[in-house]
Amino acid sequence: MLYLIGLGLNEKGYSREAYDAISEADRVYIDSYTVQYPYDINKLREQFEKKEFIPADRNFVENLGLVDMAKNNNIVLLVYGSPLTATTHITLIQEAKKKGIKVKIIHSASVIDAVSETGLQLYKFGKITSMPIWDKSKNYTPDSFLDTVKDNKKMEAHSLILIDIGIEFSEALEQLEKASEKKELVLGKVIACSRLGTQSQRIYYASIGDLKKKSDIIKAPFSIIIPGKQHFVEEEVLKGFEIKDKMNSKPNLPNSEN
Repeated sequence: MLYLIGLGLNEKGYSREAYDAISEADRVYIDSYTVQYPYDINKLREQFEKKEFIPADRNFVENLGLVDMAKNNNIVLLVYGSPLTATTHITLIQEAKKKGIKVKIIHSASVIDAVSETGLQLYKFGKITSMPIWDKSKNYTPDSFLDTVKDNKKMEAHSLILIDIGIEFSEALEQLEKASEKKELVLGKVIACSRLGTQSQRIYYASIGDLKKKSDIIKAPFSIIIPGKQHFVEEEVLKGFEIKDKMNSKPNLPNSEN
């Protein structure tokens, strides 16, 4: 059987069902390419009597070798957050079905759930988009992610921008600024969410200029939200995440620092 298991957002975020499946597996792989983990993987491994966790990069997963292994063995693929956020994992399921191999999905929390801590209502989010890493040396600066933001704004919906692995927060802000100028999109205050679901999570609501001052403490994985039209309750909650002067800083929600 092939198990696709969500690890949740921290090293203790998986379920008891997940723990049992991992403990009994013949081989355990861990997705090493869709996100930068906010904790030491060794701390996770130690919870399973030092069971070997084999790193699985994009090529390995997309070659679908995991499916063939699962014909006669219990094979686990561990995924940060939710196991089905990445489209590659859906392909694994489809391939297993074609070959008559059983698949078990064990769900967990993801950033898509956790962004609700900002106070924004989940049903008011539009299409999710991703910011790719730019390579200026090759003139590779894709900005189509902002087309999705513009479409969402037409509906007055919030936009969640997931950030590709390898992009530092300062780089993400620079890319967002340059892309918005090119697309003629005026950005007001935006929301930065860092390491949601962990003890070191951060949520800030500010202009890009003020967010740049937090570049040293916003760590991966992080995401950026462009708010749409806000309900008064949403506005009230977001005020607690505004960057304020240190002398007057009194965050009204847990796990936020100003």
